[in-house]
Amino acid sequence: MTSGLLIVDVQNDFTEGGALGTQGGAAVAAAITEHLRTHRYALVAASRDWHDAEGDNGGHFAAGEPDFVDTWPAHCVAGTPGAEYHPALDALAIDVHIKKGQGKPAYSAFEGTTDDGETLAEVLEEQEIDQLDVVGIATDYCVKASALDAALAGISVRVIDRLTSAVSPETRATALDELRDAGVEVVTA
Repeated sequence: MTSGLLIVDVQNDFTEGGALGTQGGAAVAAAITEHLRTHRYALVAASRDWHDAEGDNGGHFAAGEPDFVDTWPAHCVAGTPGAEYHPALDALAIDVHIKKGQGKPAYSAFEGTTDDGETLAEVLEEQEIDQLDVVGIATDYCVKASALDAALAGISVRVIDRLTSAVSPETRATALDELRDAGVEVVTA
Protein backbone atom coordinates (compact mmCIF):
# COMPACT_ATOMS: atom_id res chain seq x y z
CA MET A 1 0.00 0.00 0.00
CA THR A 2 1.10 3.56 -0.69
CA SER A 3 0.36 5.72 2.27
CA GLY A 4 -0.34 9.41 2.61
CA LEU A 5 -1.08 11.85 5.39
CA LEU A 6 -3.88 14.40 5.26
CA ILE A 7 -3.53 17.29 7.71
CA VAL A 8 -6.91 19.00 8.06
CA ASP A 9 -7.22 22.71 8.88
CA VAL A 10 -4.40 23.20 11.40
CA GLN A 11 -4.87 26.96 11.22
CA ASN A 12 -4.55 29.81 13.69
CA ASP A 13 -8.31 30.45 13.79
CA PHE A 14 -8.92 26.85 14.90
CA THR A 15 -6.38 26.89 17.73
CA GLU A 16 -6.47 28.62 21.09
CA GLY A 17 -7.15 32.35 20.73
CA GLY A 18 -8.53 32.01 17.20
CA ALA A 19 -12.03 32.83 15.98
CA LEU A 20 -13.09 29.18 16.47
CA GLY A 21 -10.28 27.89 18.65
CA THR A 22 -10.35 24.29 19.86
CA GLN A 23 -8.85 23.29 23.17
CA GLY A 24 -5.52 21.60 22.49
CA GLY A 25 -5.27 22.82 18.89
CA ALA A 26 -1.77 24.26 19.31
CA ALA A 27 -0.57 21.04 20.96
CA VAL A 28 -2.00 19.06 18.04
CA ALA A 29 -0.05 21.25 15.59
CA ALA A 30 3.19 20.49 17.45
CA ALA A 31 2.35 16.78 17.76
CA ILE A 32 1.70 16.51 14.01
CA THR A 33 5.11 18.06 13.32
CA GLU A 34 6.72 15.51 15.64
CA HIS A 35 4.76 12.71 13.93
CA LEU A 36 6.13 13.88 10.57
CA ARG A 37 9.68 13.58 11.92
CA THR A 38 9.19 9.95 12.89
CA HIS A 39 6.85 8.63 10.16
CA ARG A 40 7.37 8.55 6.41
CA TYR A 41 4.58 9.08 3.89
CA ALA A 42 4.67 9.01 0.11
CA LEU A 43 2.57 12.20 0.15
CA VAL A 44 1.67 14.81 2.77
CA ALA A 45 -1.35 16.95 1.91
CA ALA A 46 -2.90 19.69 4.02
CA SER A 47 -6.18 21.53 3.76
CA ARG A 48 -7.08 25.01 4.89
CA ASP A 49 -10.36 26.84 5.15
CA TRP A 50 -9.84 29.80 2.84
CA HIS A 51 -12.96 31.94 2.98
CA ASP A 52 -13.66 35.07 0.95
CA ALA A 53 -13.30 38.39 2.76
CA GLU A 54 -16.51 39.72 1.22
CA GLY A 55 -19.99 38.32 1.75
CA ASP A 56 -21.30 35.53 3.92
CA ASN A 57 -19.54 32.72 2.03
CA GLY A 58 -22.74 31.06 0.89
CA GLY A 59 -24.44 31.45 4.26
CA HIS A 60 -21.47 29.98 6.15
CA PHE A 61 -20.75 33.23 8.05
CA ALA A 62 -23.58 34.32 10.32
CA ALA A 63 -25.12 37.72 9.63
CA GLY A 64 -26.16 37.86 13.30
CA GLU A 65 -25.72 35.28 16.03
CA PRO A 66 -24.17 32.04 14.67
CA ASP A 67 -25.85 28.72 15.43
CA PHE A 68 -22.50 26.84 15.40
CA VAL A 69 -24.09 24.12 13.24
CA ASP A 70 -24.62 25.74 9.85
CA THR A 71 -23.50 29.31 10.55
CA TRP A 72 -20.28 30.43 12.17
CA PRO A 73 -18.46 33.64 13.08
CA ALA A 74 -16.09 34.89 10.37
CA HIS A 75 -12.97 32.71 10.36
CA CYS A 76 -10.03 31.72 8.15
CA VAL A 77 -10.50 34.66 5.80
CA ALA A 78 -8.05 34.41 2.89
CA GLY A 79 -4.87 36.38 3.46
CA THR A 80 -5.39 36.95 7.19
CA PRO A 81 -3.24 35.54 10.01
CA GLY A 82 -6.19 33.38 11.12
CA ALA A 83 -6.15 31.50 7.81
CA GLU A 84 -2.45 30.65 8.02
CA TYR A 85 -1.12 27.33 9.28
CA HIS A 86 -0.38 27.32 13.00
CA PRO A 87 3.33 28.13 13.50
CA ALA A 88 3.94 24.84 15.35
CA LEU A 89 3.00 22.91 12.19
CA ASP A 90 5.99 22.32 9.90
CA ALA A 91 4.49 23.65 6.66
CA LEU A 92 7.70 22.77 4.79
CA ALA A 93 6.82 19.08 5.20
CA ILE A 94 3.60 19.56 3.20
CA ASP A 95 3.70 18.45 -0.44
CA VAL A 96 0.20 19.53 -1.51
CA HIS A 97 -1.86 22.46 -0.22
CA ILE A 98 -5.65 22.34 -0.59
CA LYS A 99 -7.87 25.40 -0.08
CA LYS A 100 -11.56 24.89 0.62
CA GLY A 101 -14.59 27.03 1.34
CA GLN A 102 -13.84 29.77 -1.14
CA GLY A 103 -17.16 31.59 -1.16
CA LYS A 104 -19.16 28.61 0.11
CA PRO A 105 -19.41 26.26 3.08
CA ALA A 106 -16.95 23.35 2.86
CA TYR A 107 -16.01 20.89 5.56
CA SER A 108 -14.22 18.10 3.70
CA ALA A 109 -10.77 18.57 2.20
CA PHE A 110 -12.22 16.72 -0.80
CA GLU A 111 -14.32 19.84 -1.54
CA GLY A 112 -11.21 21.97 -2.05
CA THR A 113 -8.56 22.39 -4.73
CA THR A 114 -4.90 23.20 -5.12
CA ASP A 115 -3.93 26.58 -6.54
CA ASP A 116 -3.68 24.75 -9.90
CA GLY A 117 -7.31 23.59 -9.63
CA GLU A 118 -6.67 19.91 -8.84
CA THR A 119 -8.95 18.21 -6.33
CA LEU A 120 -7.56 16.16 -3.47
CA ALA A 121 -9.08 13.03 -5.03
CA GLU A 122 -7.17 13.71 -8.26
CA VAL A 123 -3.90 14.25 -6.39
CA LEU A 124 -4.31 11.05 -4.37
CA GLU A 125 -5.11 9.05 -7.51
CA GLU A 126 -2.10 10.48 -9.40
CA GLN A 127 0.18 9.58 -6.50
CA GLU A 128 -1.46 6.13 -6.17
CA ILE A 129 -2.29 6.71 -2.50
CA ASP A 130 -4.51 3.88 -1.28
CA GLN A 131 -4.01 4.30 2.49
CA LEU A 132 -4.57 7.67 4.15
CA ASP A 133 -3.93 8.78 7.72
CA VAL A 134 -6.08 11.77 8.66
CA VAL A 135 -5.20 14.23 11.45
CA GLY A 136 -6.04 17.83 12.34
CA ILE A 137 -8.86 20.10 13.43
CA ALA A 138 -11.70 19.66 14.22
CA THR A 139 -12.31 15.98 14.85
CA ASP A 140 -16.06 16.48 14.90
CA TYR A 141 -16.37 18.55 11.72
CA CYS A 142 -13.69 18.79 9.03
CA VAL A 143 -11.59 15.78 10.09
CA LYS A 144 -14.74 13.63 10.16
CA ALA A 145 -16.01 14.94 6.79
CA SER A 146 -12.61 14.46 5.13
CA ALA A 147 -12.13 10.93 6.48
CA LEU A 148 -15.64 9.91 5.42
CA ASP A 149 -15.08 11.27 1.90
CA ALA A 150 -11.76 9.42 1.66
CA ALA A 151 -13.48 6.17 2.65
CA LEU A 152 -16.23 6.82 0.08
CA ALA A 153 -13.48 7.20 -2.53
CA GLY A 154 -12.32 3.66 -1.74
CA ILE A 155 -9.22 4.63 0.22
CA SER A 156 -8.27 2.75 3.39
CA VAL A 157 -8.53 5.43 6.07
CA ARG A 158 -7.19 5.79 9.60
CA VAL A 159 -7.88 8.75 11.87
CA ILE A 160 -5.09 9.21 14.42
CA ASP A 161 -7.20 10.51 17.29
CA ARG A 162 -4.36 11.86 19.44
CA LEU A 163 -3.41 14.10 16.51
CA THR A 164 -6.82 15.78 16.39
CA SER A 165 -8.65 18.32 18.52
CA ALA A 166 -12.41 18.72 18.73
CA VAL A 167 -15.03 21.35 19.41
CA SER A 168 -16.30 19.35 22.40
CA PRO A 169 -15.75 15.95 24.01
CA GLU A 170 -19.36 14.93 23.30
CA THR A 171 -19.29 15.73 19.60
CA ARG A 172 -15.82 14.15 19.34
CA ALA A 173 -17.16 10.85 20.72
CA THR A 174 -20.13 10.94 18.33
CA ALA A 175 -17.86 11.70 15.36
CA LEU A 176 -15.48 8.86 16.20
CA ASP A 177 -18.43 6.46 16.43
CA GLU A 178 -19.68 7.66 13.02
CA LEU A 179 -16.24 7.12 11.54
CA ARG A 180 -15.96 3.59 12.92
CA ASP A 181 -19.47 2.77 11.68
CA ALA A 182 -18.36 3.89 8.19
CA GLY A 183 -15.34 1.54 8.25
CA VAL A 184 -12.73 4.16 9.16
CA GLU A 185 -10.11 2.86 11.57
CA VAL A 186 -9.61 5.11 14.61
CA VAL A 187 -6.22 4.71 16.29
CA THR A 188 -4.43 6.56 19.05
CA ALA A 189 -0.82 6.12 17.88
